[in-house]
Amino acid sequence: MIQDSLDALADIVSPPFRSVAAKTLCLTAALLVVVWFGFDRLALSLVSVEAHWLAVTLSLLIGLGLFVALVFLAAPVSSLIAGFFFDEIAAHVEREIDPLGPQGRAAPVGQAALAALRFGLLSLVVSVVALVLLFVPGVGFVAWLAANGYLLGRQYFELAAMRFRSAAEARTLRQQRGVAVFAYGLLIAVFVAIPVVNLLTPLFATTLMVRLHKRLS
Repeated sequence: MIQDSLDALADIVSPPFRSVAAKTLCLTAALLVVVWFGFDRLALSLVSVEAHWLAVTLSLLIGLGLFVALVFLAAPVSSLIAGFFFDEIAAHVEREIDPLGPQGRAAPVGQAALAALRFGLLSLVVSVVALVLLFVPGVGFVAWLAANGYLLGRQYFELAAMRFRSAAEARTLRQQRGVAVFAYGLLIAVFVAIPVVNLLTPLFATTLMVRLHKRLS
């Protein structure tokens, strides 16, 4: 497991992954800027005050609130965008691990778009659940790791497995190897806990779970 995580980290900075990482980060930043501008204009248009100092104060508060919201949304948005590159990342790792072995099949465009949407929604759900758990006395960070480990481990493993199996077979394998999938999911959760770096979570998680699936196969 440790070796797989080290190999996954090394993959992220390798030339093929740098291209995907750059595209993911650039598209994420562009989308967040558009969202920021749109909501900022909308909020200011709904707030009308005559006092200049109050208008400036409200503008600053709105800007601060939007900044916090976009920081919160950064990881889900990057997951949504990176989902479209899942098969490209997985294929590279499969060739690296076993050049002569069978290669997985890419999902159809519609299925890939649906998977990308699930990526983003799952990441958003995890972020909300994690935020709530962090404020639960006696639970805190441990529950946060467990929730992230289970949800992200399950999602990424099944996506990696479905390049070689049906959805039902991938789910069955994940259930049979639940302990291993959860352990690898905890590594992803630790990665998610690192600010800014967590924008690259989809790349790390994909490479990690492709390696786990190859081992279990």
